[in-house]
Amino acid sequence: MAVNSLEKCVRELESQGFLLRYEHVADPYLEIAEIQRRVFANNGPAILFTNVKDCQFPVVSNLFGTLERSQFIFRNSLEQVRRLVQAKVDPSQILRRPWRHVGLARQALKMIPKRCSRGAVLKHRCELNDLPQIQSWPRDGGPFITLPQVFSQHPEQDGLLQSNLGMYRVQLAGGDYHVNQVGLHYQIHRGIGVHQQAANDLGMPLKVNIFVGGSPAMTVAAVMPLPEGMSELTFAGVLNGKRIKMICQTGELPIYADADFCIQGEIIPDELKPEGPFGDHLGYYSLTHDFPVMRVTNVFHREGAIWPFTVVGRPPQEDTRFGELIHEITGPVIPSVLPGVKAVHAVDAAGVHPLLLAIGSERYTPFSEVDHPQELLTQAHAILGQGQLSLAKYLFILNDADVPSLDIGQIETFLLEVLQRVDWRRDLHFSTKTTIDTLDYSGTGLNQGSKLVIAAAGKIKRDLMSILPTSYSLPAGYSEACVVMPGVVAIKGPPAGEGHVQQVNEFCLTLDNDHSMHSFPLIVIVDESQPLANNLNEFLWVTFTRSNPAVDVHGLGASTNNKHWGCTGSLVIDARRKPHHAPLLEVDAKTSSQVDNIASSGHAISRYL
Repeated sequence: MAVNSLEKCVRELESQGFLLRYEHVADPYLEIAEIQRRVFANNGPAILFTNVKDCQFPVVSNLFGTLERSQFIFRNSLEQVRRLVQAKVDPSQILRRPWRHVGLARQALKMIPKRCSRGAVLKHRCELNDLPQIQSWPRDGGPFITLPQVFSQHPEQDGLLQSNLGMYRVQLAGGDYHVNQVGLHYQIHRGIGVHQQAANDLGMPLKVNIFVGGSPAMTVAAVMPLPEGMSELTFAGVLNGKRIKMICQTGELPIYADADFCIQGEIIPDELKPEGPFGDHLGYYSLTHDFPVMRVTNVFHREGAIWPFTVVGRPPQEDTRFGELIHEITGPVIPSVLPGVKAVHAVDAAGVHPLLLAIGSERYTPFSEVDHPQELLTQAHAILGQGQLSLAKYLFILNDADVPSLDIGQIETFLLEVLQRVDWRRDLHFSTKTTIDTLDYSGTGLNQGSKLVIAAAGKIKRDLMSILPTSYSLPAGYSEACVVMPGVVAIKGPPAGEGHVQQVNEFCLTLDNDHSMHSFPLIVIVDESQPLANNLNEFLWVTFTRSNPAVDVHGLGASTNNKHWGCTGSLVIDARRKPHHAPLLEVDAKTSSQVDNIASSGHAISRYL
């Protein structure tokens, strides 16, 4: 049976013990977010806040907080979704040639949105400031919608199958926004950008509808990495188990009929305002930048509307589970999309886009033994040219034949296989002055930075040390060497100032060829080394969110040969915080104390706080 409303989803989750009600007054300023973070961290249930301070609407969080809960929500449709994704079914082809898709036609027809003239979402109107004003972090620029479904169409292409549905954060208030304005922050490689560019070229506003709530399928569809040109509404229909109903009225942008809320408006060409800051999924604030402004014309909501929200921050958070669900659906089709590539894994602990792992295959020379990367490099370029994968900053890729039984989700094992095989003189491939994730402030500017492909193939070249040498010396200002994992050592360095590149160059020059640290193929310079000791997640987060490859990767015995950089000794990554990096996310002490009091109150939620 389709779960085509948020209210129905909440009821079903509660009946199965997957959701708790919190009926005490809950403050949307920091408190609700702190409760959500703690409940998620303790593997707790979804939470329905029925009494939100200064707000008439209940809010719900942690709907997707466990993979088990997502699988329950979509229990009647998940298998059909997998089948259709694996078959790469295009709904337009079904309509043209239904006889070619007989086995999948019934499910595939759910991909076609259903036009209608009215829907539950149009029942009531309200004002922007009536909506839940949830602020998650102390330095956020204001309240944000964190689970929006932003809907747009190309101004010259009519039809629901050409629409785009994306999850782009929406700032509801604060900063320079007027009473009927919201900030719309979307990153690079997002479909709405194509639509806005087309509208700008025509000198006309871009109509946009922001849906909140409705079927959980619409929320998942908004973050689904679908091929360009395929509407997310098609995916949502199958996951929903029922065609998505869209209210289509002459001259108006279609509205999702079963949404809990719809914010209707338009983006005016060349109208920008400062958006942010916002505590984001890399574990830092994304800073204030100019982004499009949406002028709001109407705010609709259904009877009994519920406002869903999530909190983003340093992984893992609820969006981690989104990633797991998406991987479960799309993982098996990677080889058909990227020939030769066996598996791809975006490392959540490193903030997703900063670190990507891949397993490829070497097929160029089957008549000879593979002793260095060849086709892996071709596959690496293909990966970095594929949608959201193109935002990866570090890409590690191995040859399937060298590691036939390796589970790509075993991150430490994967990295050990790389470190045993890699040749730092040959296997480092940089892309400089290129685009990186909008939210990554390790680079040289907004969306600007570098990438590094590390490709390893062939026989094991070295054993990896697990303990520090009995005696060693470090340059002045460097101390507290700690083994992170076999082959990797973290060293505390001096604070990174404007001369941080020269600092690490001098560090590398000080360690001669006979230095015992050469026995570790990877050295990471950090602000505090002790937290990284035997802590894989801390190592992943610090190393890959705080370094820009072209600037921060150094090496012992480094040289350049025909513009190819490499080193004969250890690779050194400077993962200290730099002056231009964004601030860390920190919990408000007063709010934390308030939630501590709730934890000791004896309420059913207390066990998860």
